[in-house]
Amino acid sequence: MQWQDEAIILGVRRHGETSVIAEVMTRERGRHLGLVRNGRSRTMQPVLQPGNLVEVTWRARLDEHLGNFSTEPLSLRAATLMEHAASLHGVQALAALLRLLPERDPHPHLFEMLNIVLDHLGEASGAGELYIRFELAVLNDLGFGLDLLQCAATGTREQLEFVSPKSGRAVSRDAGLPYQDKLFRLPEFLKEGSRESADRESLGEAFRLTQYFLNRHVYEPRGLEPGTARDGFIRAVLDELVLEDHMPEKSSP
Repeated sequence: MQWQDEAIILGVRRHGETSVIAEVMTRERGRHLGLVRNGRSRTMQPVLQPGNLVEVTWRARLDEHLGNFSTEPLSLRAATLMEHAASLHGVQALAALLRLLPERDPHPHLFEMLNIVLDHLGEASGAGELYIRFELAVLNDLGFGLDLLQCAATGTREQLEFVSPKSGRAVSRDAGLPYQDKLFRLPEFLKEGSRESADRESLGEAFRLTQYFLNRHVYEPRGLEPGTARDGFIRAVLDELVLEDHMPEKSSP
């Protein structure tokens, strides 16, 4: 059996003296593993770094076998991703999210989103916002999507200000004000039609929101620990935004 597809490297682990088992996110076949012979060679090591976009050819006698990968580089961005703390942690955090999905389960839209997020991990506010949207997409594909488009209590699509921790649905300002201490804030940049960019405060709210539902629906039921990569990414992004806020504005010529 054989197929060919675009793929993003998620990670590798050693196998024998010279080979590695590569974990990739493919465009059409989801998260997939394969053996790369001589994957620890000087030629292959730079190609098999997390975040790189490659073309993989998978071969095996039977579909259920591990199979062998041969790879060709398409976009080697790993070196750039290693330049910033946010992008370094972000690559690991994104890979951890994808590992929550079943192996070989197709999610072509997540592949496309992953490609976009990786291209913008060096931009603090943009990286944080894109990462949040990726977490929401993973929750949705796992069957726990949030409904942020209309009020759970009234059905209105106007003045949505909160999110219910019980239902994962938006709540309007009037319906939610009496219970606001028990509700999450709905970040402005996540509201339908919003033109607001994410800032430090709204990103903090969004990270708390998605973390709650990931813990409740995914990590705790499976007996899993969230890991440290996400925390490292959040700290790096929020720290960079603090620095940006204190940078002097350039005067006009």
